[in-house]
Amino acid sequence: MSPIETITEIMTKIGEKRYGDESVSQLDHALQCAAFAVKECATAELVTAALLHDIGHCIDHRFEGAAAAGIDRRHEAIGAAYLSQWFGEAVTQPILLHVAAKQYLCTVEPEYYETLSPASIQSLELQGGLNNGFSVAHFLEDPWAADAVRLRRWDDKAKDPTAKTDGLDAYLQYAAIAYNRANVA
Repeated sequence: MSPIETITEIMTKIGEKRYGDESVSQLDHALQCAAFAVKECATAELVTAALLHDIGHCIDHRFEGAAAAGIDRRHEAIGAAYLSQWFGEAVTQPILLHVAAKQYLCTVEPEYYETLSPASIQSLELQGGLNNGFSVAHFLEDPWAADAVRLRRWDDKAKDPTAKTDGLDAYLQYAAIAYNRANVA
């Protein structure tokens, strides 16, 4: 199977499951996040990152029940590592950093914390919370920090059970472009 076919299979089979304690499915969350990226004229790579930022939840079969057990499965690292077989850093690094972007935003924008859903607050605690020695300066040194912050903001908004988006195929076109750019000989 091609990478796009593999992603399609993952997103349609596993993506239909509920997105943690949110009121949307994994797939709905991914589509909403990608729709925000498209609306803001993001690159094909960043749209792909938005679409696939939580793929680590879908491919890690040990994920189910982990949060309730107080375990951070590090879905961002799992997803970024998995996707690195097909995509470059413009896709994988914002995914890898989207959890750190939440910590960054909570640190520099105290009101941001108040906008998080209960499930996102719970995951923040599992991911080290606010007082974990997070370094704003270190985060900002990363060349992908700005993209990760954009992704994080879309991630937070992409939990509307009434939202209407284009279907998966519309956003997979961006993934195909990102794949082709990363694999040009």
